Amino acid sequence: MTDWLLVLAGALAGAPLRYLLGVDAKFRLHGVFPWGTFAANAGAALLLGFLAEAVTAGDLGARLNLLLATGFCGALSTWSTFSYELLTLTSARRLTLAAGYLLLTVGAGVGLSFAGAAVANAAL
Repeated sequence: MTDWLLVLAGALAGAPLRYLLGVDAKFRLHGVFPWGTFAANAGAALLLGFLAEAVTAGDLGARLNLLLATGFCGALSTWSTFSYELLTLTSARRLTLAAGYLLLTVGAGVGLSFAGAAVANAAL
């Protein structure tokens, strides 16, 4: 299988999952805060941290990395939707909510990346 097909296969799973997280969050939480995008980005950050450590340890091959990290996590996480939602909150003058979203997303993303790497390091 060529590399681009591995990326495509991963994206075929990651993109619908991101969509479903967004739909589920809107259905369950009914709020203004974009929980679906936050959950997708946080989950992708955790998994990417794990995968990065697994690649470094040599326990994850390059092709599996293309499938999971580039394809799946790349389609699951979304910088563009995060940026759009942040802009929308700011334009609606929900500045406290926008600031909270920014800080929570960036903080959780970085923290969960390190947590994923720590889990991989302990497990491998």
